Amino acid sequence: MKTFLYHVQINVGDPRAIAFYRELFAFLDYRVVVEAHDLLGVSNGATDFWMIATPPDRRAARFHRKNPGINHVCFGVRERGDVDRFVAEFMRPRGIAALYDSPREYPEYRPGYYAVFLEDPDRLKIEVAHVPGITDRR
Repeated sequence: MKTFLYHVQINVGDPRAIAFYRELFAFLDYRVVVEAHDLLGVSNGATDFWMIATPPDRRAARFHRKNPGINHVCFGVRERGDVDRFVAEFMRPRGIAALYDSPREYPEYRPGYYAVFLEDPDRLKIEVAHVPGITDRR
């Protein structure tokens, strides 16, 4: 059976995260399908993302990507220059620091793999990557 990724739900603890994701997904050409003060749903027509505010009584359990659960979310881009454009036009104006001295190539992943890593306000790791022969085909 062939499948595809339909949606991802991210429970956000930091109230700034809904605004962060609104800006991130707008930059990545997703459209808002639902929005409220504690919820944001976006879609690119193939995959949906839902950011939902964590109830206050659950916020003490802070996220850490080294714990069991999701480690990071990666967005593939069609061209290597799109990674640099993301850094220049999205990250820098918002004062978002890159992780791991990125953007840079990661030949240990695949030849030509070029990516930048960052964190959302809850410290969920986000990656924007160009992988020749993979992300440029979609």
